[in-house]
Amino acid sequence: MRILALVPGGIGDQILLFPMLDDLKKAYPNAEIDVVVEPRAMGTYRVCKSVYRTISFDFQGRNSLADWGNLLGMIREREFDAAISLERSWMTGFLLWLTGIPSRLGYVGGSDQLFLTQTVPQKSDQYAACMYHDLLKGLDIQTQCPDLAISVPARDITWAEAEQKRLGIAGQGYLLIDGGTGEIEAGKRADSHYPAQSWQSIIQDFQRRQPDMPIVLVQTPAEQELVATLLKSNPNLKVTSPADLGKLAAIITGASLVLCPVGVAMHLAVATQTFTLALFGSENPKKLLPASDRFVGIQSLTGKISDIDPQTILQKVWGG
Repeated sequence: MRILALVPGGIGDQILLFPMLDDLKKAYPNAEIDVVVEPRAMGTYRVCKSVYRTISFDFQGRNSLADWGNLLGMIREREFDAAISLERSWMTGFLLWLTGIPSRLGYVGGSDQLFLTQTVPQKSDQYAACMYHDLLKGLDIQTQCPDLAISVPARDITWAEAEQKRLGIAGQGYLLIDGGTGEIEAGKRADSHYPAQSWQSIIQDFQRRQPDMPIVLVQTPAEQELVATLLKSNPNLKVTSPADLGKLAAIITGASLVLCPVGVAMHLAVATQTFTLALFGSENPKKLLPASDRFVGIQSLTGKISDIDPQTILQKVWGG
């Protein structure tokens, strides 16, 4: 059996789809599941155990008829038995109809509904992973949404172990700070940025209360300026630069606590069951974090992460 999923969006959107893909694979263990994904999110499937192949297509780009034709040809060539679409556009629905895939599944009410064979209600007021998992009901899979989980490659775990030794933190917990979602989720940068001065206040408080706990900063190309600013005042901070999601997930796994804005690091921390405190701007934490004491979301009263008072964060950390 061959199953196709069309999944627009960035890395966070893909990670939240993993419980649905994992249960789909469990229901059809011999199935090959392919995913059509935007170029910016292709690397997500490095940490997914259930997907056979990824196909790159820019859903948000200015695609010509030739681009759509190429995608149609690739899909037809694979002769899929079923397709699941999260892209609710008329064009995508028409494309799936042209493929001749016998079972085409999506949400009720989209402009693609005319071309689908099965639809389910989109309950968008719940945790997004559960919302995506609801699509399986259209295939008569009635399981409860499992916990978000990832599969980190062994070579990435080996890299993290070597990185911890390099940083002098092997065998001990540490506070991991990811200052933002970086270039991977560039469209959300304005809302996700937390200022260096505020991070500085949090770091100083940790150093005063827990002087023996190492503090590790995640540095992406987009975070170089922030990291450099923090190092000027705190030269004892550790800095790590994971090259991909697998390595970032592996370094997150060793942390005692992750502090970060909503984004990729947050989803990976949830998937690795690492205690996490995430900063939210206009997004609703209940839709992007599962209900658990391990994962706490702090939402800005103004809709801007930069307006969250560091003392509000520290009160959550220390239980004040």
